[in-house]
Amino acid sequence: MAQKLKTGKEPSEVAEADAKVRAIVENALTDIDKRGDAAVRELSAQFDNWSPQSWRLSETEIQQALSEVSRSDLDDIRFAQEQIRTFAEHQKASLQDLEVETHPGVVLGHRNIPVDAVGCYVPAGKYPMVASAHMSVLTAKVAGVERVVAATPPSGGRPHPAIIAAMHLAGADEILILGGVQAIGAMAIGTETIDPVDMLVGPGNMFVAEAKRQLFGRVGIDLFAGPTETLVIADDTVDAELCAVDLLGQAEHGPTSPAVLLTDSEQLARETIAEVERQLQVLPTADVARDSWAEYGEVILCDSREEMVREANRLAFEHVQIMTRDDDYFFNYLRNFGSLFIGPRTNVAYGDKVIGTNHTLPTKRAARYTGGLWVGKFMKTCTYQRVLTDEASTRMGEYCSRLCHLEGFSGHGEQANIRVRRYGGRDVEPYGAAR
Repeated sequence: MAQKLKTGKEPSEVAEADAKVRAIVENALTDIDKRGDAAVRELSAQFDNWSPQSWRLSETEIQQALSEVSRSDLDDIRFAQEQIRTFAEHQKASLQDLEVETHPGVVLGHRNIPVDAVGCYVPAGKYPMVASAHMSVLTAKVAGVERVVAATPPSGGRPHPAIIAAMHLAGADEILILGGVQAIGAMAIGTETIDPVDMLVGPGNMFVAEAKRQLFGRVGIDLFAGPTETLVIADDTVDAELCAVDLLGQAEHGPTSPAVLLTDSEQLARETIAEVERQLQVLPTADVARDSWAEYGEVILCDSREEMVREANRLAFEHVQIMTRDDDYFFNYLRNFGSLFIGPRTNVAYGDKVIGTNHTLPTKRAARYTGGLWVGKFMKTCTYQRVLTDEASTRMGEYCSRLCHLEGFSGHGEQANIRVRRYGGRDVEPYGAAR
């Protein structure tokens, strides 16, 4: 039976956006809906101390931002984007349109159609999330989205050059220097100067997440995202140093980011706890990671690899790192995860920044029912049907008429009956007539 050698907060203790956050977001979105640009300008000044003449960067301003990024940094951004683009293109190629004759004279099919307009939010607070531009903007453009709007808050009172460079190189059609609820609301609702989008994607703080939640339905969203989660599944084939590095590497995201070690080795479990404490003495981001580890870190000791699989599937974490003597066993039996990182040679940071998979992934056990962001999220699989022959229309119509009668839908029934009369030459009485 699984035993917790170190415990964090129970899921029931981890609150969703509290009532204050919900109220602030609801009021802000209502204000944007009513007053448009004026409301956005006031919110931007209030929360970001940012009130430029225009939130949209000109081509000249974009080129100025690029000129402030070093050649090596631009090369690194291009390398990362090439990996992400390559994988996204292969994913898109796997999405095939379909057409099949399911019954003589009846043709059914589906087409994969890109969303028309997408808004991509890229945070620029404590950590400027340059990689989020690749994951959202670039993936949307590979999917074929015609209009991609990228928004990011000012950083230090100005646009962050590397984020602007990443957005531009990824193919953003419009770049807005706008943060928080005001950015999400402006892109979803639209204002006098910002045309609305059809879908919102990208990570953000609790206010951004709550704004996306409240706007879902009015626009599509990628995920209901919570704090970053990482689960390390390890046995005695790896050491505590590696486990601790992979735990703390994600704990630094924020003070509410769960980091959990799942193992069947008590020695590794106890050594990892000690090693985490040692690394926290030297880690530059220890102020954040220490709080996260203290409040949300866990070490779970299991009796067998079968129990490790059950625990991992129950937790359904965003990131799952596997470092065991039989990684394929876990690969074959794990079902609930955002993304897997298999073997000691890879890690979550590779996926977050450069390797090519998308880092926008399900949290808060949403991995039980959905995967992460990918080109398919930006595409609608839309069905169609054709009836090619009179015989096929008549046959479908006869079945349809009887089924409509069974359900009491007279108008539906007449849609079928008129075609039976016209294409089948049958003297079918109107739906309301006695049978």
